[in-house]
Amino acid sequence: MKDRPNIVLISVDSLRADHLGCYGYPRPTSPRVDQLAAEGALCERVFCPGLPTQPSHTTLYTGQHPITHGIVAHGGKAKLSKSAPFLPEILMQNGYTTCAVDTLVRERIWFARGYEYIIDPSIRHVFYASVTVEELNERAIRWVKTVPNGPFFLFIHYWDVHYPYVPPEAYNDLFYDGNATDPDNHALDPWWTHPIGAMARDTWLRTSSGERITDPHYVRALYDREIRYFDDGLAHLLGVLKDLDLAENTIFLMLADHGESMTEHRIFFDHYGLYDSTLQVPLLVRWPARIPAGRRVKGMLQMSDVAPTLLEAAELQVPGEMEGRSFFRDLTGEDTGVGHERIFSAESTWQAKWSLRTKDTKFILSREPDLLGNPARELYDLRTDPREERNLAEEDTRLSSELEGQLEGWIADRLRALERTEDPVRAEGASMLSTWVRHRT
Repeated sequence: MKDRPNIVLISVDSLRADHLGCYGYPRPTSPRVDQLAAEGALCERVFCPGLPTQPSHTTLYTGQHPITHGIVAHGGKAKLSKSAPFLPEILMQNGYTTCAVDTLVRERIWFARGYEYIIDPSIRHVFYASVTVEELNERAIRWVKTVPNGPFFLFIHYWDVHYPYVPPEAYNDLFYDGNATDPDNHALDPWWTHPIGAMARDTWLRTSSGERITDPHYVRALYDREIRYFDDGLAHLLGVLKDLDLAENTIFLMLADHGESMTEHRIFFDHYGLYDSTLQVPLLVRWPARIPAGRRVKGMLQMSDVAPTLLEAAELQVPGEMEGRSFFRDLTGEDTGVGHERIFSAESTWQAKWSLRTKDTKFILSREPDLLGNPARELYDLRTDPREERNLAEEDTRLSSELEGQLEGWIADRLRALERTEDPVRAEGASMLSTWVRHRT
């Protein structure tokens, strides 16, 4: 038992992979994250089968696809079955002391499963996403120093990168030297008439003196400052683990629950839409005892693969109900063939859609009208159009029909195997649609 590794699992809410230096971003947003990647393994292509936070974290914990565990919407009607496998519960039953420093238990009761200790400093805030990296670190570090006996599992959910982007003043000089309120800049005009934009009109997209922000590059700089702020907090946490002599036999896994759209596809500073800006997330793993430094994992992975990977690393049996595939042997270099040929993703929050992603293509299918006016079918050639800007669905009807058939066939097969009849995306619809409609009228 004492030889089993400790596990520190970190989720950074709304963190885009392509805004980190280790994923090719030119701005110095993430020096400590980049060092973490150099010290261990970086997974190049990791995708969310469901978003936003509640579906994604349920997938993270259960090792199941959202079509299986049923949680496809934020604040939806479905509830997680008590029989679903749950990573913290499995670890606790096998001798781990478990702790979550998180706010999700305030939203859905199943996020408390398997945790002996639950610490939520966000209860001191009106808005739970306002909890800071310092607050979370202080609680987590105090717990690590005083509580665990034997191997421990610690989960920390950081919110600094999540909107509203309000980095500390010490970061104000980073990444921007323009005029944030230039009246001749109309790039953000659509935001101020956007349904969700209307909800933020008098809040965070104004200066302290009340002037309207007009430059999206300034907002992007705020987001990047938040990343740098988190990065500094991560450096502190990792430094404490090193000082406590915990680094060598601790698996440290950092990921995001989803990305963030800056302005792509007319989605402003939010995390919906089944495009790679939101679906692709960073995933870094360090374990000096087993994972070689500088390792790059190239296969397509998904959030449901994380729980089986951590269980294999801890030499624990992976429940048959977990559908994800362990990529632990790819992390260690023992196997390089791990990955998925297809990733199926669902969304039922601001939109009700499915997507099918292969190495080269993305197909998106809507279950109900898109209030941004996007067509019911979208097809993108990711080789020539990685930003997914040119919809080829009407130009290449053969490929579009072929991928739609694969998507619908997979959904039908999964529902049949689960002895269900209703597509959960159809059942939930867009769970926040009423809010959207209310602000349009």
